[in-house]
Parts: sequence; C-alpha cells; structure tokens
Amino acid sequence: MNIEQKQLISATVPVLKENGVLLTTHFYNRMFTHNPELKNMFNMGNQESGKQQTALAMAVLAYAENIANPGVLMPVVDRIGHKHVSLDIRPEHYQIVGRHLIASIQEVLGTAATPDILEAWTVAYQQLATLMSGHETKLYEQKATQKNGWTGWRPFFIGKKTVESAEITSFYLYPADGGKVMPHIPGQYISIRVFLPELSLYQSRQYSVSSTPTHDYYRISVKKEKGLQLDTDGKISNYLHDFIQEGIKLTLLLRLVTLR
Repeated sequence: MNIEQKQLISATVPVLKENGVLLTTHFYNRMFTHNPELKNMFNMGNQESGKQQTALAMAVLAYAENIANPGVLMPVVDRIGHKHVSLDIRPEHYQIVGRHLIASIQEVLGTAATPDILEAWTVAYQQLATLMSGHETKLYEQKATQKNGWTGWRPFFIGKKTVESAEITSFYLYPADGGKVMPHIPGQYISIRVFLPELSLYQSRQYSVSSTPTHDYYRISVKKEKGLQLDTDGKISNYLHDFIQEGIKLTLLLRLVTLR
C-alpha cells in the first residue's frame, strides 16, 4: 500500500465514524443474500441484536485510524484470531468477505466512493486479510502439532450426561473416532457447533472446560437459559439440555481454543 492510498483510507475515517454501522449492516445483508451458507458460521443472535454489525464497524474504523501502522493492532488481531479459529474461519472466507465489503462501500457511499478510494480499500483489506489469515494459520498449526491435537471440526459423542442442579447439566464429550484429546489448560474453551432445527442453521457456542485435564474426554457444564425470547446462545443451551442424551452421535463438533 502506497502513501497516497493510506491517505485515502485515513480520509474515510469521518465517514466511518458517522456511517460505520450503516455500512456493516448493508454488508452483512448483502453477504448473507449472496452466500447464505455463511449464516452457519455467524452467531445469528448477534446479528439480530446488532452486536455483530457494531463490532465490525468499530474494527473497520480502528483499522482505518491506524492504517499508517497497523502493527499496533496486533493485540486485537490476536483476540479476533482466536475467535476465528474457534469458528474454523479459513483464508477462502476472507475472499468472500472482502468481495462483499468493497461492494458495500461502493453501494453505501455512492459517488463518494471514487475508483481511487475503492482501490485503496481493496488493497487495505487484502493487507488486513493477509495479516489475519497468516496469524490464524499459525494458531491452527500450533493445535495440529500438539500431541493428540487436530485442526478443523471433529465429531464427538456424549459419553455421560449428569444433572448437577435445576439449571446446570454436565456433558462428557468423547471423540467419535475413538482417539484421544489434548489436555486443556485453564482459560481454554470448547467450541460446539450444533444444528438448530428452528433456525435451520448450524450455530456455534463456546463453553469453558469444567473437568480436570485428561487425554480421554472434555466435560462442559451448561446452564439452561430461561425465558420466552431466547437468543441463539439460549437456544443452544436448551437444545443441549432437552435433546442431547448419552450415547447419541450427532452433529456436535468440537475444537479446543483459547479466547482472549
């Protein structure tokens, strides 16, 4: 990215401050219209509440504000990277996101999105995508090279289900392939993906590991959320409590991650 392009990105900061959420809302609507399969990778509850749109708007703004020295954002990149690894985000997904983001900038800004501005943002996004995917590749490799490690989604089954209280139930999760697991360390979470029939989508949720370290299984202790209007996280906790029984093999996929 050259100096002129960085200056163009910096010049869009006021627009992003004023219209950032409008832009990201348009972006998500556009992306899910053209690539509805990506709904399986996003928390649709956060989409409904607007949380995801706001978070992305703030991230884009921070990147534009620090375009001259994006290295200062590495702590943020690391945090987002761990989250992306928990969702199995891969380099090809960045290309889809980039295509819809640049198109959204053009559609939302209209004539203000000059060819030079669009080119600058295209280069800027590719720079960010390279930074993010490169960092995430290292995180994936760290997991894959550890003893009993793996990368990508892995099927597990419920070896034991224990009701701890009126609200909390523990689930003992064993690899369906009969293999071993990496012993967890404090601060690590299990990322679970289940199919919610009411949404006709796969949705993911992170739960802290509640067992002592072992090579055989992971245990999570899930609180059942209550209320008439449950968000996606509440729907998943209720699904686990009400429908997941011992011995059942189902579309329940796990990966061990550290969320910062």
